[in-house]
Amino acid sequence: MSVLVTGAAGFIGSHLAHHLLEAGRSVVGIDNLSPYYDVTLKRARLERLQGYGNFTPLTFDLCDADQLARCMSEHEFDAVLHMAAQPGVRYSLDAPEVYVQSNLVAFANLLEACRHHPPGHLIYASSSSIYGANTRLPSSEHGPADHPLTIYAATKRANELMAHSYSHLFSIPMTGLRFFTVYGEWGRPDMAFFKFTDAILNDRPIQLYNEGRMSRDFTYVKDVAEAVVRLIDHVPAADPEWDAKSPDPASSGVAPHRVFNVGNASPVPLMTYIELLQQALGKRAHIELAPMQPGEVVDTFADTQDLSTLIDFAPSTPIETGLANFVTWYKDFYGIA
Repeated sequence: MSVLVTGAAGFIGSHLAHHLLEAGRSVVGIDNLSPYYDVTLKRARLERLQGYGNFTPLTFDLCDADQLARCMSEHEFDAVLHMAAQPGVRYSLDAPEVYVQSNLVAFANLLEACRHHPPGHLIYASSSSIYGANTRLPSSEHGPADHPLTIYAATKRANELMAHSYSHLFSIPMTGLRFFTVYGEWGRPDMAFFKFTDAILNDRPIQLYNEGRMSRDFTYVKDVAEAVVRLIDHVPAADPEWDAKSPDPASSGVAPHRVFNVGNASPVPLMTYIELLQQALGKRAHIELAPMQPGEVVDTFADTQDLSTLIDFAPSTPIETGLANFVTWYKDFYGIA
C-alpha cells in the first residue's frame, strides 16, 4: 500500500508515518517545515523516518497547487492522510491570515488534487475545538458543531464541510477525525504539556487558565496513530438509511463521508494532570492562576463509541503512562539528566 502523509514532519503526522513504515507500507511525506515552532525538532522527526527505505520525503507547501498536482499524478496513492495544518488556538487570534492559507487554501488544493487523482480513501484531521460553544458532554459527532470560538476551530469545521461537498460531487471516500488534546513523545513546543515540562524543569512559573478549573480529554499520540491506521481500510459509503429531513451530522446519505471523534473518553482535571506531570518529572511546579482566555473552553470529553464500534479499538493509554513516556523522551531528546 502506498500512502501520502501531509504534515509528515509534524507531531501526529510523523507518528503516523512511522507507524505505517514499521508495518512495511510505502509512505510519501510532504511538509513545508514551517517555522511556527522549532524547525530543528521537525527535522529530527524526519530524520527518524528517513532511516526507512520505503519513505520518500518532499518539502513544499500545499498552497503550491501545481507541485501538489504533480505529486498526486506521479503516485497512485491507496490512501491520503492529511495532517498538515497551521495548529494553535491562541495564535489564530493574532494571525488569522496564516490559518486561511494553511488550513483552507491548502486543503482546497488537496481536494482538487484528489478530484483529479482519486485515492482509495482520504482521511483528514479535524479538531475537538469545533464543538466550541456547545457544552453538552460528552461531545458527540451526532450533535451540533456550528459555533466555533476561534478562527482555528472555524477553519477545521470548514474543512469538514468542504470535504463533504467534494466527497458528494466526486465520489471520493473521506473520513474526518476530531482529535482531542493529543500529547506524547515528539510533541509540539506550543502545547501545554510541552510548555509546562520546559517551565518546571527550568524553574519558571506555569499559568493555569480559569484558575485551574478545567479538564481535558488527553489522548496519547501512539493510540491516535493506531486508530488512524486502522481506519484506512474502513472506507466510508453513503448511508442508505440517512434521513435528509433530520440529517445526522456524523454521516451522509449523499456522500461517502464520515466524521469521528478520536479521544480517550476519560477527561482529566487540569490540577490532576499537573500533579501527574510533577510526579513524572520529580519536581514541583510554580503555579500561577490566571483568568479564562478568549477562545478557550472549560472542559472536553469525547464520545468515542462510533469509532470503537467500527475499528474495535479506542485510545485508552492512562495519562500516567503517556506523561511518563513523554518525559523520558523529552529528557533524552534535550540531553537532560
